[in-house]
Amino acid sequence: MTDFPTATHRFAGFDGTGLAWHELGEGRPVVLIHGYFSDAATNWIRYGHAARIAANGYRVIMPDLRAHGQSDRPHGAAAYPPDALARDGLALVAHLGLTDYDLGGYSLGGRTVVRMLTMGATPTRIIVAGMGLEGLLDTGHRAAHFRNILTNLGSFERGTPEWSAEAFLKTTGGDPVALLGILDTFVDTPRADIAAITQPALVLAGRDDDDNGSHQALADLLPDARLVETPGGHMSAVVKPELGQAIADFLRG
Repeated sequence: MTDFPTATHRFAGFDGTGLAWHELGEGRPVVLIHGYFSDAATNWIRYGHAARIAANGYRVIMPDLRAHGQSDRPHGAAAYPPDALARDGLALVAHLGLTDYDLGGYSLGGRTVVRMLTMGATPTRIIVAGMGLEGLLDTGHRAAHFRNILTNLGSFERGTPEWSAEAFLKTTGGDPVALLGILDTFVDTPRADIAAITQPALVLAGRDDDDNGSHQALADLLPDARLVETPGGHMSAVVKPELGQAIADFLRG
């Protein structure tokens, strides 16, 4: 696998918040959005996924969501209105002038992809990874889980899902106050809106991942979807090469 230099740039989110995006490779654009508590480097670059995709002739564009990575981390509630992340995603597409591109995301990134589609994004193909149907229909369940973690840091028993999430938060240097704001941006997507997504879709998940509901149910509801399961659970699937290879294979057709 070829090593590709990574460049980092800045742009203004929908409300002027300063946001970062990273890119590597040349060719057809694909925008990949990371998950909650994570960042582009952790989700896409560190374990070689972006390089695998770039090796097939892709320009891999990876934003850091607001409150994550190298993007600004505002603390005021005004910075976290409903669908803020999707609006930032649309702002990046407009900033880069993308018209013929593909769009994917992992976990919260996958949910953001779906929200962008409901708001008018027009990618050619989509990847929804680490996200099941229930995680789109009812965002409140996961929001409550993470709100509990962020408001009770240091209180969880080793080995529990809450403890593991807090440990991951520490590795990425997350800002708990800003990340609480992100929970206020979550918006449920009605079943009919998901069923109206016509783009060819890759539904991708670790075979032991049930954090966001049923991936099979999501693939069944989407009109043109392929389900691929890779080794691992919600957290561990990201560190395995099969995740990036599955995306590269889908984009290659």
